[in-house]
Parts: sequence; structure tokens; C-alpha cells
Amino acid sequence: MKSARTDDLTAPNDRLVHARTFPVWPAWKALLQDAGLSGANVLRRAGLPGDLLSLEGMRLDSATYYRLWEAIDEEAGDAAGPTPLRFAQKMSTDWFNPELFVALCSEDMNNALERLAKYKSGPMAMKVEHNAWRTNVALEFLDRTPSPPRVLMAFKLVFLVQLARLATRSPIDPLRIGWPVSDLSASDAGAYATWFGVSVEDLPEPTIVFAQDDMQRPFLTANHGMWKFFEPVLRQRLAELEKHATTVERLRSALLEALPAGELSMAAICRRLGISTRTLQRRLREEGSTFQQTLDAVRNSLAHHYLHNSSLSSTEISFLLGFEDPNSFVRAFQTWTGSTPQTVRLAHANGRGASSRQA
Repeated sequence: MKSARTDDLTAPNDRLVHARTFPVWPAWKALLQDAGLSGANVLRRAGLPGDLLSLEGMRLDSATYYRLWEAIDEEAGDAAGPTPLRFAQKMSTDWFNPELFVALCSEDMNNALERLAKYKSGPMAMKVEHNAWRTNVALEFLDRTPSPPRVLMAFKLVFLVQLARLATRSPIDPLRIGWPVSDLSASDAGAYATWFGVSVEDLPEPTIVFAQDDMQRPFLTANHGMWKFFEPVLRQRLAELEKHATTVERLRSALLEALPAGELSMAAICRRLGISTRTLQRRLREEGSTFQQTLDAVRNSLAHHYLHNSSLSSTEISFLLGFEDPNSFVRAFQTWTGSTPQTVRLAHANGRGASSRQA
């Protein structure tokens, strides 16, 4: 068995290393268990520390990330069919990671794909093209040394189909799907064809094509259970607002729903509230606030929650708060607080440590 190499592992931080390392979420442990796989055995096969799947904020470089996926596939074996399909059968809205969270909070699959393409949470870039009839998604690996595992290619495409089905509660099948499958067994090919509703093609890059009608089906998951992870107190307070709530409170509620999907224009929010932009501005002015002030307050509150209660990086937090890039989030945070996200996180961690020592 390979010994664990500490230089393969990256502890949580906000350095540039995040550009080429990829998160492993503790929820993977539950997903492996639900799929009938031993997390301990998977980690042994990969030569990784036995507590890896219990650690918050752990990130792996490309080679280690690929090795972990190969170990998952080896542990699964052939008896129960393709590994990605075993995961798909167990994947639900209770399985947390930021990628799935922001996708499920989107308006529809087109919006979800747009957000996922910006996020780049894994070792693949996503290229999305639309026309009036279909949406084409192509995945390109950022690092091809070593060769990316086929199981990871298949899982990413299975994830997209399962996302569309979960969020719309509809039996959505792609029009086309494929990845390099020259060595795919007949039984696996049959299993994939049954699950996707279309045969898998042997293509040089992982590719999936959806009908545009399916991409525009509304997502029904805006209020799904993952919100419990984020701001339960704020969520509960906003959910209990009476019909006579102030405009600022109604706006905060709408913004909280819209943030992960990145739909933060005043026009988009007014559509959610069912009022015109002019009416919103007038009512906010009467209450001594503005749209931007309210948006900043909601983002600031959530940013502090993430920094104090999770190991999410600044890049991941910026994504969840609807910023176009991490630098925009850092600049905004400094404007709100006079400090950087990393400084606030360290101060909070040091404060907790001091409290523990005093106790």
C-alpha cells in the first residue's frame, strides 16, 4: 500500500494554491457509505490518511484527486454496475457541497450551468453553448498529467443529469452524451443507456447535450434543506415574516434566495417581489435604506457566518454570495469591515482557542 504523502494534501487557506487544488467534502463519507462503499478501504487504496473524509476544508492536488477517484472505482468493483450510477441513486438535496447548493438554488438548468461554469470547483472547466433548441456542455480537464480517470468523467456527466432531475422533479434525459468509452464493457454500456435514456458515444471529451425545453424547466428547490447549513437563524426569521413586513425585510428575504444563483439585479429581485423597481426604490427610501445597502448588509452577515462556521475558502464564499470573482468579494469585505476575510477568520479562530484554554 502506498504511504500517505503529506505534500499531496493542502490544508484550508486562501492562497493561490486553491487554483490547482480541489475540495474533498466530509459529505463524501456519507455518500460512499450510502453507495455501499467503505471510505476506509477507499483511502487505503489511494494511500491517503484514514481521517481525510472527516476533515473540514481539505483540498487535494490533481494527481491525488485523480488517485482518490480511481480508488473509489476500484473499491466499487463491477458487481453492482457503474460506480457513477451507484452514486446517482443515492444523491439527494441533503448531500452538501457548494457546487450542488448553488445549482439547486438556480432558476433553471441554464442558470445552474452558467453558475457552475464560473465556479470551477473540480479539475475540469465547463464550456456551455446555447441555441434555440439545445444546450451543449463540454468538459475540459485543466490538468492532464497524469491522465484523468474515466470514472470522474462519467460522474460529472451523471451529476449534471441527476441535478436536472432532482431540481425539476422531471424525468429529464439528455439528447446526446459521451466521453472516451472505447474500453466500456457491454454491461456498463447497457446500464448507462438505460439510465441516461440514450446510448453513450465514444467522444474525445466529456460532452452532454440537453433539449432547450428541458433547460428552461423551473427548478423547484429554492428552499431545499441545504439552507440549514448556512444561516438557520436568519432563514427562520425571514420565513416567519408577516405579510406586513417592511420592504427592507422583504428585500433581505428575496436577496437571500437569489444570492447563490447570482441573480442580483434590481429588476430580477423586483420580479421576485412582484413590484416595480421604482416602487421598490421609493419604499426603501421611505425606510431610510437603498437596494445596495440592503444587499451589502445581507452579504456581510452571510460572509461572517461562513468565515466563523465553515472552512469555505474566500473563493467559495465569493461564489455563494454572488460575486463575479474572489477579488471583488475581498474588496467589498474590506469596505464593510476594514479587514480581510482571512484576518477575520484567524481572529475568530484565535478567540475560540483562547476561550477554550480559559475554560
